[in-house]
Amino acid sequence: MSKAKGFKKSKTGTYLSIGSTALGAFGVVKQAKLARKEHDTLRLVDAAVSAVAIVTGLAILYRELKRLGDDDLLG
Repeated sequence: MSKAKGFKKSKTGTYLSIGSTALGAFGVVKQAKLARKEHDTLRLVDAAVSAVAIVTGLAILYRELKRLGDDDLLG
């Protein structure tokens, strides 16, 4: 069990979290397109809130990578 907790704080675990969070963006885009097509304002607001949550999550994960000492993430 302690190995699983350690993996979450590792660079590999953080990269995996970034990837899975980024994949969630595809669902949000699909939801937003459908909401616009159907003129469903409530679903569009939900998609916007979800998109903000994804961006925030990615920012937190990026910060965690910086803390782990990964200097060459974006270049």
